[in-house]
Parts: sequence; structure tokens; C-alpha cells
Amino acid sequence: MGLEYFILICGYVFGFYMAWNIGANDVANSMASAVGAKAITIRQAVFLAGILNVVGAVFIGSHVTDTIRKGIVATDVLSDPHVAMVGALAALLSAALWVSFSTWKALPVSTTHSIVGAMIGFGIVGGGFSVINWGKLGAVVASWVISPVFALILSYVMFKCIVWFIYGKRDSSGAALRFSPVFIGIAVFIVVLSFLFKTPLGKSLALGGGWAVALAVVIAAVVGIVGRALISRFGIRHEGDETETIFRRIQIGTSCYVALAQGANDVANAVGPLALIYYIVKTGGVAGINKVPVPVFLLAFGGIGIAAGIAMAGARVIETVGSKITTLNNTRGFSVDFAAATTVLAASKMGLPVSTTHAAVGGVIGVGLARGFEAVNFRILYAIMLYWVLTVPVAAITSVVLFKLLGLIFL
Repeated sequence: MGLEYFILICGYVFGFYMAWNIGANDVANSMASAVGAKAITIRQAVFLAGILNVVGAVFIGSHVTDTIRKGIVATDVLSDPHVAMVGALAALLSAALWVSFSTWKALPVSTTHSIVGAMIGFGIVGGGFSVINWGKLGAVVASWVISPVFALILSYVMFKCIVWFIYGKRDSSGAALRFSPVFIGIAVFIVVLSFLFKTPLGKSLALGGGWAVALAVVIAAVVGIVGRALISRFGIRHEGDETETIFRRIQIGTSCYVALAQGANDVANAVGPLALIYYIVKTGGVAGINKVPVPVFLLAFGGIGIAAGIAMAGARVIETVGSKITTLNNTRGFSVDFAAATTVLAASKMGLPVSTTHAAVGGVIGVGLARGFEAVNFRILYAIMLYWVLTVPVAAITSVVLFKLLGLIFL
């Protein structure tokens, strides 16, 4: 067995470990607000997110992945096949170790930024500082502020709208029923647009912007009307708050969408470097390395790894985002999901690098601030932000060290 096959075996191990960590840490993006608002239990969240991540990874995950995430590192550092494979190994392991440590501390970090930092470390040691696109890196740093602030504003405004139009009325349950098509429609509109613009399957449909918006409006209107009819027929009209019941149903749907999209988009963080190694071993060279084909079995491999991480360790970060920053109910949880999904959609359409993790946390902060500064746990918030800032440099430094160590073995 040649040396490259030993590297490939290590790639499978490190790739699965990275996928496991994505599941353990990033599941909070989709399910934390629903669990915090008690729309679903942690066990239900783990079950739903596990299945939807695998489905998203296999059926709508990208079959072509960028070799170097976000174009931050020049591809000329990959001219030597063995150096490229060892670099991909180092990047996978260093990113996974940082996300694993963050999960152990129960703090949410961006897995995309982790792999970006790891590839920067490999790029610097492989080709020097000149191979780094510092402008692109600056955009990543800017996203640490843009994503959470934009989501914070959106969730704050959405929650205030719910208070004004529903809780401000004498018959809040009746108002909730009247306005339910609007709120259901808004959520469905964002979900459909996100699906058409953000997922690889949606991009393959190649609908123009106008047609996509028109289709989203029609679907949102139909689902909003049908949703109101179902709530009228099956809604709970006795003890308890009918408003929360309505938003509980909407929130479960939005959380499931985010989990599906997470599997489709984030699986590349785990299988991208693995696909690079597999491609080099299979072809024996680095031709056409800017875009690497990803076989379906690798997407399934990454999806299963994500599901395993969700099942085994997903509850830690879910608890932090869902209950430790501020107290959530269903209307606040809906506002968080809406803000996170809208932020990611808007930023991606503007070409800005964005983290769903940062957007989800920003949304939680927004609904907390809508109730006053005392409703937000700033101590846990400071810890989360510190880990965001540390993600890229720590992953980069770890990648440099691991590249040197692995180079002693494989180069």
C-alpha cells in the first residue's frame, strides 16, 4: 500500500471527526431556539436534526466543493500533490480540534471560519504570507460584527412587531389567528428563497431573481392561508396562550429547514479537504484542483458524521444558545429563526461571508434586548465573542504545527 493511501485513511478518520464536531456544535444553529422555547425537547431536536442533516448532505449537498474555502488562499500552494494532501489533513484536524474544544466548553463557534483559519495556516507554511488574500480575510473578520448585529436588529424588530400587532390587542389569541397567514407567509417566503439561492440543488434550478421571488410569494401565500385554516380547525382554544401555540408550529418548521440547509451547506467543511485527498489519490495529480468533485458516498459519510455528533454531544451547545443567553418562548424563538435565516440569505446574496452561528446568536441577543438589558446574560455573551475572535488565529496556528508534525511522517 502506497503512502498516499495511508494519507487517505487518515483523511477519512479526520474528516469524520470534523463532521462529528460540526454536528456537535452547529446543531444549535437550527434547534437551540426551538428547544429553549420548549417547542420540542432536546431528544426530539437531536432526532430531527440528525435525520435532516443526512438528507440535506446527501440529496442537496454540493457535488463540487472549493478546494480552498472562500478563495482566501491562492491555489498555487497546492502544486505538489503530497504537500496538498498533508495540508488538507492538517487543516481538517486543526479545525476539528478547535471546534471540539469549543463544544467541550459549550460555546458556539463557526465551523466554516475554523476551516478557513486552518487553511490559512497551511497556506502560510506552504507558500508564505503572500498567498493569503488579506482582503477576503478582512471580510471574514467583518462578518463577526455584520452577522450578529444584522440578526440582532431583525429579531428585535420582528419580536416588537409581534408585541404591537398581537400582544398589544385585548384579544391576543384572536389577533394571532388573524395575523397568522402573515407571519407564516413571511417565514415560508424566507425559507423558499433560501432554498432557491443557498442550496446547491436550488442553484441548479437556475431561476432568475424575479422568478424566484415570484415563486416564493405564491408558495408563501398558499401556505399562509392553509396554515391559518389548519390552526382554526385544530388550534388549542382553551387554557394557555393561543399565540404561543401558533408560533410553536411555525418555529418547528423553520428549525427543520435550518437543519436541512445546514447538512447541505456545512458538510463541505468536513468533506471538502477529504474530497481533495481522494481526488489526488484517484487521479494521481492536481490538475483542475480549484473545483473538486465530491462523490455521493463522501456526502453521505459527512452527513452520518454530523448526525453522530448531534446525537452524542449536540445538547451542550443547544443549552447555551437556547437558554443561557436569554429566556426564550415560541414568539421569541420564531423571531430568532426568522432573523438568522434572513441574515444568511441577505449576506449570501450580497457576497458577504456569513456564519449561521453568529447570526443565530445575534438573533437570540436581539429578542433578549427587546425585553431590556437585564434579560441578557452578558457574561456568557463575552465568552462566546472571545471564542469567535480566537477561531481563525487558533485554527491557523494549530494547522501550522500539525502540518510540520505530519510532514515529518508523510513528506
